[in-house]
Amino acid sequence: MKAFAALLDRLVLTPSRNAKLALLVDYFRQTPDPARGWALAVLTGDFKIRAFRPGMIRELVMTRMDEQLFKLSYDYVGDLAETVSLVWPERPGANAIPTLDDVVERLRLMASREALQQVESWLDVLNASERWALLKMVTGGLRIGVSARLAKQALANYGSVKIDEIEDIWHGLEAPYSDLFAWLDGKGEKPSPNIEAPFRPVMLAHPLVSKQERDDPNAIDPELITAEQFAAEWKWDGIRVQAVSEGETRRLFTRTGDDISHSFPDILEDMTFQGALDGELLVRAPDGNVASFSALQKRLNRKTVSKKLLTEAPAFIRAYDILVDEEDDLRSLTFRDRRGRLEAFLQRANSDRFDVSPLVPVSEISDMEQLRNNPPHPDIEGLMLKRWDSVYEAGRPRGPWFKWKRDPFLVDAVIMYAQRGHGRRSGYYSDFTFGVWVPKDDGHELTPVGKAYFGFTDEELKLLDRFVRNNTIDRFGPVRAVTATRDEGLVVEIAFEGLQKSPRHKSGIAMRFPRFHRIRWDKPTREADTLASLEVLLTA
Repeated sequence: MKAFAALLDRLVLTPSRNAKLALLVDYFRQTPDPARGWALAVLTGDFKIRAFRPGMIRELVMTRMDEQLFKLSYDYVGDLAETVSLVWPERPGANAIPTLDDVVERLRLMASREALQQVESWLDVLNASERWALLKMVTGGLRIGVSARLAKQALANYGSVKIDEIEDIWHGLEAPYSDLFAWLDGKGEKPSPNIEAPFRPVMLAHPLVSKQERDDPNAIDPELITAEQFAAEWKWDGIRVQAVSEGETRRLFTRTGDDISHSFPDILEDMTFQGALDGELLVRAPDGNVASFSALQKRLNRKTVSKKLLTEAPAFIRAYDILVDEEDDLRSLTFRDRRGRLEAFLQRANSDRFDVSPLVPVSEISDMEQLRNNPPHPDIEGLMLKRWDSVYEAGRPRGPWFKWKRDPFLVDAVIMYAQRGHGRRSGYYSDFTFGVWVPKDDGHELTPVGKAYFGFTDEELKLLDRFVRNNTIDRFGPVRAVTATRDEGLVVEIAFEGLQKSPRHKSGIAMRFPRFHRIRWDKPTREADTLASLEVLLTA
C-alpha cells in the first residue's frame, strides 16, 4: 500500500506525460505480482471491488470527530477522500499496515458492514497519503491525470511492445493480469483471450484548427485539405459505438469499450451479419430524420427498455467504418478500400437499423467553412476529414483523421453560484453555475441555464476564486451564492455546442458542453443575454 500511495502522490504532482509514463514503468518493474496488477486495474478503471457510498465514509468519520469541525474541513478542502485522509484521528498500533494485495483480497470476501470496519482499522495505521489512496480505491473517482490509454502505453513501454498489441487483447483480460505481465516480462506467451465478439480499440481524430487560432506548431491548417487526399463526412451528435457480431454473440460497445448491449435490444436484433462496424448511435425521429441528442439520452444507461420507449425512440447506427467483414480483418486496408467494403456490407445486411454515413464533397476551403458552420441538420457538429490512404489505427495517430467542428455558440451570462473543485482544484472555487435574464413585473431576474468548470487558465481560476470569496452573499452547504444583480456581478462569455429542451431545468433548456470562452470583467451585468435570445436559438 505504501508503494502504491507513493505512486499516486507522484503522479498527481507530475504534469508531464512522459514523466508519468516513466513513473508507471518504474512501478511495474519494481512491484511484484499481484500488487502491480491490482494497481493497474485501479488506474484503468477496471477495479472490481465492493464500493462504499460517500455517505458511509462520512458517517464513519463522524464517529471520530466533531461533526461541525468535519463539515468546515470538508467545505474548505472540497474532496471527501482528501478531507478524511487529513483529519482522521489515528490510533497507531491498532492494526498491521496492509499491502495492496491485503486490501483487495480481504474486501472482496467481506460483507458491507464488515468491510467498512476493516477500512476503519486500516485508516488508523496508515499515513495521510496512504489513507487517501485507500479511500480513492473504495469510493472511486480517482483523478490523477492518468487515462486508461496512458496506463496501457506505460505497459507497452515496459514490455517493449506496440500499444495496439495490448489494446487488441485488453477486453479479454482480468485483473490482476498475471498472464499479461508474464508475457511482458518475457516469461510467457502472449495472452489469447477466447471471447466472441470482442471490442477493438477505436481510431480517433485530432481537431483541425488553423495555426493562427492556436499556439501549437503541430496544428494543421485547413488549407492543406484537398479532395485528392481527404474524404469528408458529417460529424453527428450521437454516441460513437462499435457493433460486433461473431458466431452467436452480438455486442454493442461505446468508444471506451463499455458494453451497452442491454440498453439497445432493437439494434442487437438486427445484427444478423458477421462482422464489426464503427459508427454513430442515433435515434430516428418520427419523420425519418435524426432525432435530437436528448431523445438518445432517454435510452442510455437503462438496464431494461420498455416497449413504449423502443417505439418512441428507435435507435439506429450511422456507420462510418468497417473493421471486420465475416472473417476478414480490414483494419490494415486503406479508408478508400474499407469504404467500398462498408457499402457492400450494409447493402447485404439490408436493415433500416444501419445506414452508411454519406460523404460530403471536398471543394474550395471557403465552401467547406460554410458547410461546417451551416450543416443541413441541427444535430451535426461539423465535419470529419479522413485521408483516403489511412489504415485503421487504434488511438489518435497524428495526421490521418481530423474533426473540424462548427464554431461554438456564444452567450453572455452572469455567475450565480460557485462550488469547490476536486483534486488539485479542491482549494479553489472552480465549478460555476451561470444564468441569463428573464423579465419580471418589477424588473428582471436571473434564471440558471448551465454549469461550467473549464475553459479558463490557472491564473484566471485564481481570479475567479477571489471573486467568489469577496462576493459571497449566501451559503447552501458546499455551494456559494454570489452577488448577481443588474448592477453588480461577473459576466462570462460561455461557449456551447447546442441547446435542447429540458423540463428538468427551471429555464426549460439545457446546454451541450458549456465552457468558459472569456471572462468579461469589463461588461455590465445588465448587458448579459436573456432567456428569450436562447429560446430563439433553440427554435432555430
